[in-house]
Amino acid sequence: MKVTGERVVTSEGGFNPTWQRHVAAYRLAAPLFSPESVLDLGCGVGHSYHLLAPRETVGVDIDAGALDGQDRRTVVADMRELPFPDGEFHSVLSVHSLEHVPDPEKVLEEVARILTPDGTAVFVTPNRLTFGRPDEIIDPFHYIEFDPRQLSALCEATFAELEIQGIFGSAAYMEIFEEERATLDRLLRLDPLRLRRLVSVKMKQRLYDGLLGRFRKDGAPRASRITSEDFHLAATGLDASLDVVAICRRPRGK
Repeated sequence: MKVTGERVVTSEGGFNPTWQRHVAAYRLAAPLFSPESVLDLGCGVGHSYHLLAPRETVGVDIDAGALDGQDRRTVVADMRELPFPDGEFHSVLSVHSLEHVPDPEKVLEEVARILTPDGTAVFVTPNRLTFGRPDEIIDPFHYIEFDPRQLSALCEATFAELEIQGIFGSAAYMEIFEEERATLDRLLRLDPLRLRRLVSVKMKQRLYDGLLGRFRKDGAPRASRITSEDFHLAATGLDASLDVVAICRRPRGK
């Protein structure tokens, strides 16, 4: 598939650290679920659903092309309008998908609907305080980004029991991460008046994809050494986390 900022599609070269960060979300979420079925929401190319085995998983994505070739049941659907009956799933995992819709509260409502009363939903989304810039959404594929308090407020409206944790990176990963942020700073300084606000979303997406391809095409050897084990969950210091993780139980109204 085409390399794009919309979803992770390759672990080659400089893309490997980000790929492994997504893989880690599946690895870290797996122990939180019961042995029954899991809905893999906004699953993209399905790079890590095997980490949820032996549970049966169902992959959902709005892009049929991303679902091609996955060795499991997949469904093309909008996360805000899921084609499943009430209470069909015991668990739902959403990794880096909430930020891709303008009305994430509708995703939460649908997830609560298709969950069993004792089910668990886990939402993993980039922390706006460390991703891009806190005061500006840089990624043109994102509609909204959350800090820990904002994600908590969103989930509390739909779930009666909630735990917020964060995904943190190793020193090896953070070295690469900070270098990418320094590169972003240099690029943003070329546009001090923020004229980028006047550029269409489609153009921004093309530019963003082009920059990703340029700066991550040839990763240094240290990028290839990053694995999912370079990431861990913690419940403290959440403002410095890479990703915010909402562990949601007891859907309201059930």
